[in-house]
Amino acid sequence: MSIPQSELAVRSAAAKKHSNWQTIRRDLKVNRLVYLMVLPVVAYYLIFHYGPMYGLQIAFKDFSPGQGITGSPWIGFRHFQEFFESYYFWRLIRNTVLINIYELLFGFPAAILLALLLNEIRSTIFKRSVQTISYLPHFISIVVVVGMMVDFLARDGLINQLIGLLGLDSIAFFREPAWFRFLYVSSGIWQGVGWGSIIYLAAIANIDPTLYEAAKIDGAGRLKQVLHITIPGIMPTIVILLILNMGSMMTVGSEKVLLMYNPQTYETGDVISTFVFRKGILEANYGYTAAVGLFNSVISFTLIVLSNTISKRVSENKLW
Repeated sequence: MSIPQSELAVRSAAAKKHSNWQTIRRDLKVNRLVYLMVLPVVAYYLIFHYGPMYGLQIAFKDFSPGQGITGSPWIGFRHFQEFFESYYFWRLIRNTVLINIYELLFGFPAAILLALLLNEIRSTIFKRSVQTISYLPHFISIVVVVGMMVDFLARDGLINQLIGLLGLDSIAFFREPAWFRFLYVSSGIWQGVGWGSIIYLAAIANIDPTLYEAAKIDGAGRLKQVLHITIPGIMPTIVILLILNMGSMMTVGSEKVLLMYNPQTYETGDVISTFVFRKGILEANYGYTAAVGLFNSVISFTLIVLSNTISKRVSENKLW
């Protein structure tokens, strides 16, 4: 007596499910200590990253702390509409995108260039000294960095004294909107270029040394070795980090901007994160700022997906 095909399919699915469950149980039993070590990390992300997503609904509500999240009335996309129609919308978008573009154009290649230069240094003592000096600014607090900038760039600071020696008028760097982006990006490069070069140095260390030996035999100089071996060898790392940077094109950390800017430099220094801080914390407009933050996150997610898709189509390097 033949068994109907439908019953065979059901039995096969049940057997497969049972087999999968047995495999999971066996894996949990064998690697229980590994899963136990991972548990705190998983709990951290569930509690502090995925749990707060429940509160995203206030972006669509007229939120009141007294009424709570569930008790506040729904208002749909009103907050989003107010933000899109506000006077500050295009200024915030322009400032946020321009700062990130400048960091991408000047800050991103700086770490790659430093790693390539360090790799060409043959003196171990000198190389380690340069590495240590370039790493140190990363460990300086942003508050201290901005404080140093304020002292050096003050009216009677070192920079203006040097400008005075040249016969030029002193510059109020922190009160001139035109200087804000330059100061923000250049100080960020100074603070992060050494630390950012570490990953590229690690990628360079994984390149097969026999490739350089073969290039030397063929008569390739150090410049050609860099162009045809080192850079192609670290290209996957460059692409992955570039994709991640593209995902943060709509994000500028509020801490440094809050320390640097003032009402006179809002025109070039005010970004989405600082706007959210003023509206959400200072004015307690939580629903409105939740909508702005959600809009920012959606755009960032879209950018990183597009960047990864483009990378997959034009090369074999991709994030996922």
